[in-house]
Amino acid sequence: MHEVILIEDEQAVRLATTQTLELGGFQVQACESAERAQSLLQPGFPGVVVTDVRLPGKSGLDLLSETVAADADLPVIVVTGHGDVDMAVEAMRAGAYDFIEKPFAAERLVETVRRAQEKRRLVLENQRLKAAWASHPDMPALIGESAAIERVRMLIRAVGPTAADVLINGQTGSGKEVVARHLHAVSGRKGPFVALNCGALPETMFESEIFGHEAGAFTSAQKRRIGKLEHANGGTVFLDEIETMPLALQVKLLRVLQERKLERLGGNDPISIDCRVIAASKTNLLELSAQGKFREDLYYRIGVVSIDLPRLVDRRDDIPPLLAHFVQGAAIRYQRPAPAWTHAQITQWKARDWPGNVRELRNFADRMVLGVLDQPGALAEPATMMANTLPQQVDAYERTLIADALAAHDGNVAATADHLGVPKKTLYDKLKKYQLPAGRAVDEKVT
Repeated sequence: MHEVILIEDEQAVRLATTQTLELGGFQVQACESAERAQSLLQPGFPGVVVTDVRLPGKSGLDLLSETVAADADLPVIVVTGHGDVDMAVEAMRAGAYDFIEKPFAAERLVETVRRAQEKRRLVLENQRLKAAWASHPDMPALIGESAAIERVRMLIRAVGPTAADVLINGQTGSGKEVVARHLHAVSGRKGPFVALNCGALPETMFESEIFGHEAGAFTSAQKRRIGKLEHANGGTVFLDEIETMPLALQVKLLRVLQERKLERLGGNDPISIDCRVIAASKTNLLELSAQGKFREDLYYRIGVVSIDLPRLVDRRDDIPPLLAHFVQGAAIRYQRPAPAWTHAQITQWKARDWPGNVRELRNFADRMVLGVLDQPGALAEPATMMANTLPQQVDAYERTLIADALAAHDGNVAATADHLGVPKKTLYDKLKKYQLPAGRAVDEKVT
């Protein structure tokens, strides 16, 4: 349930506004004063603040100023009297997320609060992901709250701590290795996680890579080599694209999985191994078995437990948190500010097909941070734009013009203001409104 703290001193207006927001799907805590609201604003409050400007005691602007000082990312929507333009401008300059004039339409209030709530959710998700990244930099996150991804988490929790070998099915880019790493993490195994892409190995090297070889096993084998299965002793081996494994080696792998012993190429002594095998395939192995392209007995050996990964289009509601996660990571890697996006843009991106699944979305986030998105990525499609109000369309267009001009002038605010024909103060106000990163205020001199 989304949360809203509402501050309105007039009882009738407070009751009506509370009902409007509750009908819009929000849980409302209504207050008659700023002082009462402040007692409810705990650090990390996950919701939105809606406050009237004129209140007994502290004003709405006082509350805004103190809230922004405590948490600049907490959205505060200010309600002003009709025609009180100066008050609205002051509120926006003080850091308000948006302002609404009385009297206002119920739809206008609900839509504004909904956008603010989405922004708040993404900010908190970014903070959580950044903290998780710092504490576990090598563990890729399994992002999303959809029913499909929750089923995957449930299977990881259930199967992870067991010794069972696992088969992960999923399209390219759907996150098979991420799931494999999570299975290893919850397994309690102290050995390494060893990943091998079967599709990237020439057939002549396959046996040596997986099972190892003795010195002199073949012409270039000058010394003994430990294979992946042996190297992963006490840990997990991840065999990606197992459908590409040559049939002759499938027989040998099946025997190793059954006996938990192997012989290196060119050797005669059996070597006991203690590793869990997680295989992954982007094709239906049972269908390949029917075609004689994959051994059916191996399929049933590794497919005792199967985890099917959803396509990204089957969990579209996970796109915003996934994108926020990837943008945060890209911003850290490239030492660039994390860009913002509009409601219209995220609506458009959720409607895409994403044939490359999560991997394609991650690459998309990289391009966003680097500022090299193509036009479809940077601008909403006309059909999507028409679904928004005229002020929203104007704001989206103005934001795009300012962002493009700022990029063209290398972040130089003064040069950008001259190019756009507006005072620097006006441009700074718009940069704050649209959450665009401000660059240099004056030209730098090259010496």
